[in-house]
Formats: sequence, structure tokens, C-alpha cells
Amino acid sequence: MFFFCLLVSFDQLVSVFNFKEAFGLFDRIGDSQVAYNQVADIMRALGQNPTNKDVNKILGNPSADDMANKRLNFDAFLPMLKQVDALPKGTYDDYVEGLRVFDKEGNGTVMGAELRIVLSTLGEKMNEQEIDALMAGQEDENGSVMPSLFVIHILEIDIKDFLSSSSFRQAHHVCVRGQQ
Repeated sequence: MFFFCLLVSFDQLVSVFNFKEAFGLFDRIGDSQVAYNQVADIMRALGQNPTNKDVNKILGNPSADDMANKRLNFDAFLPMLKQVDALPKGTYDDYVEGLRVFDKEGNGTVMGAELRIVLSTLGEKMNEQEIDALMAGQEDENGSVMPSLFVIHILEIDIKDFLSSSSFRQAHHVCVRGQQ
């Protein structure tokens, strides 16, 4: 154990300790283990955003019975968390580009109603309360949503990342050109 500690930084040890503490909060029985069906929630609580499909794959595609009854300890969970952390993540520009598909008029906005339908029917479906919370304050008086601002709202990205993105430069160019 001492040799292991020399190979990792203090910050890494603190992170592992915090992960273990969060993992423990999901232990409902007190056996230092959690059910398979809690793994995705724990990962999300630790700042990851895996899809259910990703988690099922990492767990070895367990049956519904296994999801409810099988349990794993922190030592088995930590490498899974590392796998999820290594999964490719989209960038701000990727998400904005994906929303442009819904810009039917080519004016840089998407209809909030259409976005609500997509959120409730495609991918990992959201319920009405989740959609309402996500969409709060995002629609203008015409029911339109600006994709760039919506993505910022969702990702809560650092403003420096936003200002350096190609979407901001394009939006800024259109706004400046429109004011001439």
C-alpha cells in the first residue's frame, strides 16, 4: 500500500476518498456495496454523464434481475468510473451543431415545442417535469430557443470556452453585421 501511495498524487488520493464517500451514500444495506441499478446514478453524482447503454455495457449487459439484485463494492466500481470518464464527450460546438438540424427557418433558433418533443421521445427520454426544468427561461416570447444559449445553459460551460468557440464567432459576426 505504501508503494501505491508514492505513485499517485495527493489530489488523486483525495479524489478517490471523495468518490468512496459518495459511493457509500448509496449503500442502503450497510455492506459497503451498491446494487447494479444504482451505478449510473452514482456516476452521475460524481459528475459523469454516461448513457444507460454505456453503463449496461460496462456492467457486462446484465439482465433486469441482475440489475436489481447483483451488488458490487467500491474496488469493482472505481475502474468502471474510470471507463466512463474515458468515454468521448461532445464539445460545445458539437452540441450546437446537433441542434442546428432543428433550425427549419435558418435564423439561428429552434422551436421550443419541437425541442420538447425531441427531449421526450428520443434517446434517454425525459419526463415533462425534467423538460420544464431544463427549458425554464430558455424560450423567447415566440417560443424560440437560441441553440448556443441553450447549450451554455445545459453544460454550464465556462464563458471563456464559449467566447473562443466558432459558434460564438459566427453569432457575433451576424450580430455585428446586422447592426451596420
